[in-house]
Amino acid sequence: MLKLANIKSQIKRIETNEKARQRNKAVRSEVRSHVRVVRENIAAGNKDKAQQAYAVAARKLDKAVSKGVLHKNNAANRKSRMATQINAL
Repeated sequence: MLKLANIKSQIKRIETNEKARQRNKAVRSEVRSHVRVVRENIAAGNKDKAQQAYAVAARKLDKAVSKGVLHKNNAANRKSRMATQINAL
């Protein structure tokens, strides 16, 4: 069993940290799903669908950055990599 803190403020921090962890997990999962759709369209050679999926994925990445889930450079690198692959189609 998990040993919890005795201090009231620490108990509150543990609860808020867990809420934030769950929220971040959901955001990361959503970002991964949209990036996967882009990669699948690139692999299939569907440039139009890939571009549409990229637009959605880029918005999700930017949103994750604004929420503090991802670092801005991480999102920029992911967007750049996807854009390069789409342009190569």
